[in-house]
Amino acid sequence: MNWTPDQPLVRIRDVVKRFGQLTVLNGISMNVHKGDVICLIGPSGSGKSTLLRCINGLVPIDSGSILVEGQEVHDPKLDKLALRRKVGMVFQQYNLFPHRTALDNVMMAPIHVLKRKRDEVEVQARELIRKVRLQGKENSYPGELSGGQQQRIAIARSLAMNPDVMLFDEVTAALDPETVKEVLVTIRQLAEEGMTCIIVTHEMGFAREVADRVYFTDGGVIVEHGPPDQLLSAPKQDRTRAFLDKVL
Repeated sequence: MNWTPDQPLVRIRDVVKRFGQLTVLNGISMNVHKGDVICLIGPSGSGKSTLLRCINGLVPIDSGSILVEGQEVHDPKLDKLALRRKVGMVFQQYNLFPHRTALDNVMMAPIHVLKRKRDEVEVQARELIRKVRLQGKENSYPGELSGGQQQRIAIARSLAMNPDVMLFDEVTAALDPETVKEVLVTIRQLAEEGMTCIIVTHEMGFAREVADRVYFTDGGVIVEHGPPDQLLSAPKQDRTRAFLDKVL
């Protein structure tokens, strides 16, 4: 395991994933280097969310390889916990603990999983809540927060594990339009600070602003990828063009 930062942080090779008869990922390959911001776009059911779940080991793959910092994610001997420390994930549903305050939600994993000291975790957690612009909400319960605020606490909670890469799975899909922006601003800030991000999104304007590269997937394959200006303004493939005509 001699990973060095000049190699891809996440290296995906020929990944195939089937659910029963349905092939959801059909030979996906992708390199993500440290500091890259990658946006995955495409119709629903094109395998984008499944790919994220394969990267952090939530879903097993049928064939191919996914390396995170040189470690094979689907090696049966891999400590999944060690992987989850490196790979933070934020879902469409916030999955916050309803009976714990915002601060507690952010502190739980570093204390229970990383066994870090409570007082140092609290300092970091308060800093992260400030980072997602929710200072003053530390003692609020999830039910007292808007969807956008809950999603930002979920982002802070993921960051509390000090991950090397963050996966965002349609994190604004369940939000009302006015709270979408606050969450996207938070992700943009992380990207600008150099966090490696892989983002599944339907927000094309956001993809254009933050992504280094955009990947268009359809039918379990990467149809094309490139810098956002090129892919979103002058796609080479008819399938990409047809999709963008519907959403732009």
